[in-house]
Amino acid sequence: MTLVLLDTNTYLRLAKRVRPAVGVKFGQKGYVLTILKVVEDEVHQSPRLRHQYPWFDDAEFADERMAKQVRLSADEKSSIQAVQSVLRAFVLEDADKFTSGGRSPPGATDCWLLAFGQVRPAIVVTDDLGMHTLAEDFGIKVWHGYELLDKLRSAKVVDSELVRDIYDALERNGDLTATWREARTRVFGRIFGAEPG
Repeated sequence: MTLVLLDTNTYLRLAKRVRPAVGVKFGQKGYVLTILKVVEDEVHQSPRLRHQYPWFDDAEFADERMAKQVRLSADEKSSIQAVQSVLRAFVLEDADKFTSGGRSPPGATDCWLLAFGQVRPAIVVTDDLGMHTLAEDFGIKVWHGYELLDKLRSAKVVDSELVRDIYDALERNGDLTATWREARTRVFGRIFGAEPG
């Protein structure tokens, strides 16, 4: 079994349409979709996210997240905290590297997820390019959200219609990142045809 950790944006992009979103085991490698408490805390601490995603605390979603919480031993927690502080220091030492192109540098929650991915090990799913840069520097496995969606499609957890629905929703919400836009033809070309539609 391999844990697949959803960062805040990935969870918010997919959880409403991929049901159930947490605890789902898929693929030959036995990937399991997981959301950590730090992600939940990040949403609860952000008035903007709470306002934008009012469904986040609906019983269906909250109960699902609570039932599938990952328990960490004291040793694991301290190992993750140690790695997190190394990652944070690395980001702060060279902030320019992570802020080019208008990006924001990985924050404390981002570094916790990546640290968890290194300690446990797990795969972190994020569309944050700064997190991808940091993960690459430390050899931590990361996927883009569209890569997760493609793996879910290959495992028949989602179908082509749902892939189109997710793209439509992201477009309507102004949340279609450049990587997702490019993946529409490169990864999901059979679903959307040769040209983005």
